[in-house]
Amino acid sequence: MADQLRVDAPEVRAFAVEANGLNVIDDADRKGTPRQLFWPWFGANVSVLGLSYGAFALGFGISFWQAVIAGVLGVTFSFLLCGLIALAGKRGSAPTLVLSRAAFGVRGNKLPSLVSWMLTVGWETVLTILATLATATVFERLGWGGGDLTKLVALVVVGALIVLCGVLGFDLIMRAQTVITIVTGVLTVVYIALVADQVHWSTVTSLPSGSSQEVIGALVFLMTGFGLGWVNAAADYSRYLPRSASSRGVVGWTTFGSTIAPVVLLVFGLLLAGSSQDLSTAIASDPIGALAEALPTWFLVPFVIVAVLGLVGGAVLDIYSSGLALLSLGLPAPRYVAAFVDGLVMIAGTVYVVFFSSESFLSQFQGFLITLGVPVAAWCGIMLADIATRRRDYAEADLFDRRGRYGDIQWLPIATMVIATAIGWGLVTNSLAGWLTWQGYLLEPLGLGGKEGAWAFANLGVLFALVVSFLVQYFAGRSRVRAQEVTA
Repeated sequence: MADQLRVDAPEVRAFAVEANGLNVIDDADRKGTPRQLFWPWFGANVSVLGLSYGAFALGFGISFWQAVIAGVLGVTFSFLLCGLIALAGKRGSAPTLVLSRAAFGVRGNKLPSLVSWMLTVGWETVLTILATLATATVFERLGWGGGDLTKLVALVVVGALIVLCGVLGFDLIMRAQTVITIVTGVLTVVYIALVADQVHWSTVTSLPSGSSQEVIGALVFLMTGFGLGWVNAAADYSRYLPRSASSRGVVGWTTFGSTIAPVVLLVFGLLLAGSSQDLSTAIASDPIGALAEALPTWFLVPFVIVAVLGLVGGAVLDIYSSGLALLSLGLPAPRYVAAFVDGLVMIAGTVYVVFFSSESFLSQFQGFLITLGVPVAAWCGIMLADIATRRRDYAEADLFDRRGRYGDIQWLPIATMVIATAIGWGLVTNSLAGWLTWQGYLLEPLGLGGKEGAWAFANLGVLFALVVSFLVQYFAGRSRVRAQEVTA
């Protein structure tokens, strides 16, 4: 607990509703050091879902070592993007989607706010779905049920935990993440020890190598599944740090805290999935519950605890940030109301997928990540370029004033995001999700083999959107940033 971000108020403040919303954090409330960012980021990413990504990566038809390289690079680079965007929080002490107004304009920022809201609500729904399915699978094996009633009870408990943390806000989230980090960290190590004998090195290393396009596809998928899913919330927690805090420390501790657990879990997940094709197939329909098959009965209850807590750890950060994104869209309500609304959307989405949808979870999950990954990557590129060109802290009042230095609507970044997204969607595919068959429309015109060609599943659209948006904003938007910084 010593490293936990603290406040001077009594302990009970963690159970009070946070008053902060889109506002800039007052100097008196900014405290802590960059290394304390380790707790929320580690706690949000220590979920056993990281093990399932091993099966997801091998599903691209690549070898173990190719998957390790793609995983380490994809996870580390994508969370480095989070660390860089977290710098804006320290410099502006406002939520990520408020600081984004400096690039897009006060009202122009509604476009990335909408995309951000869809992504964060989607992620918290995915994590709630996984927690519900995992609980039902384990209870069924224990003979304690496992049908719709078990799923309903699990949904109620998990949903209540997530919504409670989201509504009460920052202090409770920070305290909860410390507990989640310790409990899930210890139990995950125990899980790895118990199933280590299921790894067959000769089987893993005999997996055939895939093409360079398939390696790129796995790398991009892992980027979108890890760091790119968090970039739009990266400054929401660093905004509580003093502006005198080390910039290098903010980047380093955010990147380290969020990367270390996913890399370890992914590599072990590759060993498990590479050792058993049956496990890889089972993970596609129930990514968490399938991991329990190799466990002794006595550890099933602890496994449910580690699985649910890990997923809740990620979901509470998402619901907090999705509430802020909803406010930045213009919802005329306090932050806790926005978080509650998002909780209702999350529960409704979970009910549909768990009780009514018959489609493969993995295909829908991949489609969700890649489809929203393109516009988020475009926004990320623009935001990174804007941060890189600024030499001064943000003018706080102007972030809320359409007539201020940041303007009302900035058309260059908006056009860049829209065009990069349109081109990006033309360069990605997901044939397993019926609602995404329209994507990939540029693969054939650009001579990349069409939707069945070698480049079809490389998902180049995500990388294109990230790189091109950064370059356009950095070189074409630099003069506007300079003009803003000399404005009295």
